[in-house]
Amino acid sequence: MKSVTISMRLSAAEASQLERQARELGVERPTLLKRALRRGARDLLVEHACEAYRGGEVTLSRAAEMAGLSLRDMIVRMRSAGLELSYGVEELAGDLRA
Repeated sequence: MKSVTISMRLSAAEASQLERQARELGVERPTLLKRALRRGARDLLVEHACEAYRGGEVTLSRAAEMAGLSLRDMIVRMRSAGLELSYGVEELAGDLRA
Protein backbone atom coordinates (compact mmCIF):
# COMPACT_ATOMS: atom_id res chain seq x y z
CA MET A 1 0.00 0.00 0.00
CA LYS A 2 1.35 3.40 -0.94
CA SER A 3 1.93 5.80 1.96
CA VAL A 4 1.38 9.52 2.01
CA THR A 5 2.85 11.90 4.55
CA ILE A 6 0.47 14.41 6.08
CA SER A 7 1.70 17.14 8.35
CA MET A 8 -0.16 19.37 10.77
CA ARG A 9 0.59 22.01 13.34
CA LEU A 10 -0.20 21.49 17.01
CA SER A 11 0.36 23.65 20.02
CA ALA A 12 3.22 22.64 22.30
CA ALA A 13 0.66 21.59 24.91
CA GLU A 14 -1.17 19.33 22.43
CA ALA A 15 2.11 17.76 21.30
CA SER A 16 3.11 17.12 24.92
CA GLN A 17 -0.25 15.55 25.65
CA LEU A 18 0.12 13.24 22.63
CA GLU A 19 3.59 12.19 23.76
CA ARG A 20 2.26 11.48 27.25
CA GLN A 21 -0.64 9.44 25.92
CA ALA A 22 1.63 7.47 23.59
CA ARG A 23 3.93 6.60 26.50
CA GLU A 24 0.99 5.59 28.69
CA LEU A 25 -0.37 3.33 25.95
CA GLY A 26 3.06 1.92 25.17
CA VAL A 27 3.01 2.97 21.52
CA GLU A 28 4.94 5.41 19.40
CA ARG A 29 3.41 8.78 18.60
CA PRO A 30 2.74 7.99 14.91
CA THR A 31 0.85 4.85 15.93
CA LEU A 32 -1.26 6.81 18.39
CA LEU A 33 -1.98 9.47 15.79
CA LYS A 34 -3.05 6.87 13.19
CA ARG A 35 -5.41 5.24 15.70
CA ALA A 36 -6.88 8.57 16.75
CA LEU A 37 -7.34 9.71 13.17
CA ARG A 38 -9.03 6.48 12.12
CA ARG A 39 -11.32 6.44 15.16
CA GLY A 40 -12.14 10.12 14.77
CA ALA A 41 -12.91 9.77 11.08
CA ARG A 42 -15.24 6.83 11.79
CA ASP A 43 -16.98 8.77 14.54
CA LEU A 44 -17.45 11.76 12.23
CA LEU A 45 -19.07 9.51 9.61
CA VAL A 46 -21.47 8.10 12.19
CA GLU A 47 -22.22 11.58 13.50
CA HIS A 48 -22.96 12.84 9.98
CA ALA A 49 -25.20 9.85 9.27
CA CYS A 50 -27.09 10.36 12.55
CA GLU A 51 -27.66 14.02 11.76
CA ALA A 52 -28.93 13.15 8.29
CA TYR A 53 -31.30 10.58 9.81
CA ARG A 54 -32.40 13.01 12.54
CA GLY A 55 -33.20 15.60 9.88
CA GLY A 56 -35.23 13.12 7.85
CA GLU A 57 -32.84 13.42 4.92
CA VAL A 58 -32.09 9.69 4.78
CA THR A 59 -33.61 6.39 5.81
CA LEU A 60 -32.18 4.27 8.57
CA SER A 61 -30.65 1.84 6.09
CA ARG A 62 -29.05 4.71 4.13
CA ALA A 63 -27.70 6.22 7.36
CA ALA A 64 -26.14 2.87 8.25
CA GLU A 65 -24.60 2.69 4.78
CA MET A 66 -23.23 6.24 5.11
CA ALA A 67 -21.70 5.35 8.46
CA GLY A 68 -20.22 2.10 7.17
CA LEU A 69 -22.19 0.11 9.74
CA SER A 70 -24.61 -2.77 9.64
CA LEU A 71 -28.23 -1.87 10.30
CA ARG A 72 -28.01 -3.50 13.73
CA ASP A 73 -24.84 -1.58 14.65
CA MET A 74 -26.41 1.66 13.46
CA ILE A 75 -29.40 1.13 15.72
CA VAL A 76 -27.07 0.54 18.66
CA ARG A 77 -25.09 3.72 17.87
CA MET A 78 -28.30 5.72 17.52
CA ARG A 79 -29.06 5.25 21.19
CA SER A 80 -25.76 6.83 22.22
CA ALA A 81 -26.47 9.70 19.81
CA GLY A 82 -29.83 10.34 21.48
CA LEU A 83 -31.83 9.29 18.43
CA GLU A 84 -35.10 7.44 18.55
CA LEU A 85 -35.93 4.88 15.94
CA SER A 86 -38.68 6.01 13.59
CA TYR A 87 -38.92 3.00 11.37
CA GLY A 88 -42.15 2.47 9.49
CA VAL A 89 -43.64 -0.47 7.64
CA GLU A 90 -42.71 1.00 4.24
CA GLU A 91 -39.09 1.44 5.28
CA LEU A 92 -38.98 -2.13 6.60
CA ALA A 93 -40.41 -3.45 3.33
CA GLY A 94 -37.82 -1.48 1.36
CA ASP A 95 -34.99 -2.81 3.51
CA LEU A 96 -36.23 -6.38 3.12
CA ARG A 97 -36.25 -5.97 -0.67
CA ALA A 98 -32.67 -4.61 -0.66
